[in-house]
Amino acid sequence: MFALSRQSFTASFAAGLCMLGVGWLQFPKMQKLLHSNKTASLEIQRTIDSEKVRLNFLKRMPTFGYNNIIANWVYLNFVQYFGDDEARAKTGYSLSPEYFEVILGRDPRFIPAYLSLSTSTSMYAGMPERSIKLTEKALKSLSPWVPEKSYYVWRYKGIDELLFLGKSSTAQDSFEIAADWASQHTDQESKQAASVSQKTAEFLKKNPNSKLARIASWTMILNNQVDKTTRQRAINEIEALGGKVITNPDGIYSIESRKPMRM
Repeated sequence: MFALSRQSFTASFAAGLCMLGVGWLQFPKMQKLLHSNKTASLEIQRTIDSEKVRLNFLKRMPTFGYNNIIANWVYLNFVQYFGDDEARAKTGYSLSPEYFEVILGRDPRFIPAYLSLSTSTSMYAGMPERSIKLTEKALKSLSPWVPEKSYYVWRYKGIDELLFLGKSSTAQDSFEIAADWASQHTDQESKQAASVSQKTAEFLKKNPNSKLARIASWTMILNNQVDKTTRQRAINEIEALGGKVITNPDGIYSIESRKPMRM
């Protein structure tokens, strides 16, 4: 009986790995097709549709306890997908939330993935509602202590709500929770996160359309490990709101006022 169950397990898991392997092998082909000037748009779309089918399969397939491995593997797929600027110029970023539905569905405690989710889905794919929905679902698996620095997830959610949806009241709640979670830790990074998050929440409470709160949110993005395009957009947005971006010797950005700003 045990031997039979073990054989069944091995066969099922092998099938899953085969499916993953096929998808992994197909991905370079998709990139090659996208770079070919002779490739018809219909063929490109079919390849993208195939990748979407693979991701849908990964959402449902049994993992037999290998959730983290699957999440890491799909995240590597996403990094390759997102980093190919030439391909994305032709197809857009519509698959971004599909990757993160798999990644966070398998490992909601994969904290670095949330920044990529917010950047790729809200900013590049133009789907902040989808980004927030995925984040809200995954937050049910987080706490102030597990995993470490999970308060960042609430900050990313607040940024999406404020900058891309204009929901200042909801963003205020998110920043307040981020401040509460961060304040439960004693390290310097957490203390700073708690202070900045609380100040942003207070700005929003006093004035829902606060320029200072929006600048603070763009500064949070700027001080994260983001790509060149996102960094430049953050700088442009801050300057448009009346701020001047200063790069400190330690690589951290700070903001000076270029003109009077209404809170």
